[in-house]
Amino acid sequence: MRNIKFILLLAFSASLVACSPRIYGRVGLFDPSMAPLKGENNEDTVINMINTTAGLDKASYSINADKSGNFESAKKAITRGTYKVEAHRIGFETETKTVEVGRFSSVDIEFKLKKIPEGKRKSLENARSDEDKIINPGEVNIQPPSL
Repeated sequence: MRNIKFILLLAFSASLVACSPRIYGRVGLFDPSMAPLKGENNEDTVINMINTTAGLDKASYSINADKSGNFESAKKAITRGTYKVEAHRIGFETETKTVEVGRFSSVDIEFKLKKIPEGKRKSLENARSDEDKIINPGEVNIQPPSL
């Protein structure tokens, strides 16, 4: 009987670890009229996850979407709290969503990034001041470290 209780306790503990909080989802790329873009590679899309209720050491996490636009936070990278999740890709409007992540919850997010028409894009080449170089004023934009 003691062995059965021990095995059940181990199974329960393992299931709690498997249920660590995570944020996952998909990024879709659309033209200015919101028609889906075919054949686009989503690997350049950055997903920033900013925990607005955590200390600085646990406040942010970033990943890139895969080729098909799917993304998922790594195990134990996300803690419970309120997150601002941002999908950013050069040439597309940035989209930000606020989500609540519980102790054992998973949050599924879908982003629809709209392509910015050529004439409306900012150029950093001819920027005269630091203010001209800000791509998304008023938004947090953290890039993942380069390997």
